[in-house]
Amino acid sequence: MQNRTPRIPEQPAPNHPGPDARFTDEQAAVLTGARRRALRDGDRQIDTAHLLHSLIETDPDVREAFDGGPQLARVLGYLVQRSIGYGLRWQGSVEDSGAVPVVRDPAADGWSPSALAAMDDALYRAASRGEDRARGLDLLAALAADAESRAVEVLTRGGVDARWLADRATVLATEGARRG
Repeated sequence: MQNRTPRIPEQPAPNHPGPDARFTDEQAAVLTGARRRALRDGDRQIDTAHLLHSLIETDPDVREAFDGGPQLARVLGYLVQRSIGYGLRWQGSVEDSGAVPVVRDPAADGWSPSALAAMDDALYRAASRGEDRARGLDLLAALAADAESRAVEVLTRGGVDARWLADRATVLATEGARRG
């Protein structure tokens, strides 16, 4: 007996470039770390707090942007509490600060709308300086600029003025670009 269903040749999977393709290698490692952290935490999406945590762990320029060790230690404390299931409770919910309209982009799978908006903002900040790829300080400034994001909630609970941090990160990124 023959199968009457016509055989459809295998199609290659669509090749959608992920968000990390537009970042420096160092920042692509930050995005990978955020993805790994969300998976380990059992979260449905990679959100701005995952990005902030990975960014602080990975980038020394970002750590320098904070106003001293105690402030950074408090922020990391909140992030660690979250990753072990205490403190801030967002597990199972989707982060959407309303910064951008929710549009289903195949390359965006797994990222919260707020995290995607922060990555786009970081790229915009880099482009405004004439750079093709975003730096850690660009992403930090973008994360801190979205007042409704989970990253800003963590920063605020850690005693950081997010608006001040966004401005400071922008200045440091500009100075770093001038130095080369």
